[in-house]
Amino acid sequence: MTVPMATLTIRDVPARVVRGLKALAKRRNTSMEQEVRELLEEYVTERSSVLKQIESSWKKQRRRPNADEIDSWISAGRE
Repeated sequence: MTVPMATLTIRDVPARVVRGLKALAKRRNTSMEQEVRELLEEYVTERSSVLKQIESSWKKQRRRPNADEIDSWISAGRE
């Protein structure tokens, strides 16, 4: 069984990004469209994996941090 494919239109892509995608596609002997598909797939897969790891970690916690704790952690990382 094949999964139906969707069409995605992306407007206002900066010229430097398009040039980079074209260069990457040329080096890998693929189309720019294929490069975009692969990049999106990789990003979504990686993000999904990270979110699953976070959710698993949260399940192991005895309590969840409150908003003030999270804000202080974020601030500490910026100092």
